[in-house]
Formats: sequence, structure tokens, C-alpha cells
Amino acid sequence: MDKKLSLKIGGSPFDINVEGQFAIYLEKQMKKDFNIDGNNDIKQLLQSYVRKNQELFSQEKETKRIINSIVL
Repeated sequence: MDKKLSLKIGGSPFDINVEGQFAIYLEKQMKKDFNIDGNNDIKQLLQSYVRKNQELFSQEKETKRIINSIVL
């Protein structure tokens, strides 16, 4: 199932097409991070990007810790 998600950043509209379960997940996350119905400034975009990368960093670190504990 394709889904079109829209976001306005710095006054410019952006549309992306995503599919499947990821579409549901991404829409939920975008609603947390952005004003879906209005404009978002570039600072919000940067803050969201940094937050998501922090989450990925933490997940990767935890995954490596778990793998090391299983292997050793």
C-alpha cells in the first residue's frame, strides 16, 4: 500500500511516497516531530534529524553490547 506523506518546511511543501508498514510508522513519527498541518522551520528539521541519529547511535551501541554478551 503506497501512502503519500506531506510536510511543509521553510514554506515549501514536500511530498514523499512510502509503502507498507513503514508508511504507518513514519506517519506516526512525523506527527511526533513536526507540525503536519502547518509550516516547520529548518531548525525543527535539524533537531529531528539529530534526535533520530542519537536514537540510532544508542540502538547500535546496545545491539553491539548484546552481541558481545552472547558471543563471549
